[in-house]
Amino acid sequence: MPVALSEFWFKDKTNSMAGLQKDAPTPQAITAHSQSRVLEISFSDGASFRIPFELMRVYSPSAEVQGHGAGQEVLQTGKRLVELTALEPIGNYAVQPSFSDGHNSGIFSWDYLYFLGSQQDALWQQYEQRLQAAGRERDGPMPEPAGHGCASH
Repeated sequence: MPVALSEFWFKDKTNSMAGLQKDAPTPQAITAHSQSRVLEISFSDGASFRIPFELMRVYSPSAEVQGHGAGQEVLQTGKRLVELTALEPIGNYAVQPSFSDGHNSGIFSWDYLYFLGSQQDALWQQYEQRLQAAGRERDGPMPEPAGHGCASH
């Protein structure tokens, strides 16, 4: 059953901070489809996207995924079946999703969601190239962090 975000989010459609960038398109409707694992979002400029949860998780803007600078990105694997367990509003400019793998630290601004939706094909291609270069598989497990030293595996 789809989960729709409340209309109260979109009452002030003239808010200049709505997307972080001045004059950025703002969302008109957001629906999380749990069965198909996509976030459907339509914007004020008429654009509409269906963003897979996996793409959102792989490209989460969090420091845990992006690192703290260029070259510190953490390649994500095993996220094909990730689910969205919650989607919380952050002011009038973003949402913070919680994923079934426990990840919940990414804040997705409206303009970042627009970017993910509009650039899906290129982002998937980039992700596949990064996997290949690292010798990893999309559905493979996430490796233990270096120096983990856990004897339970």
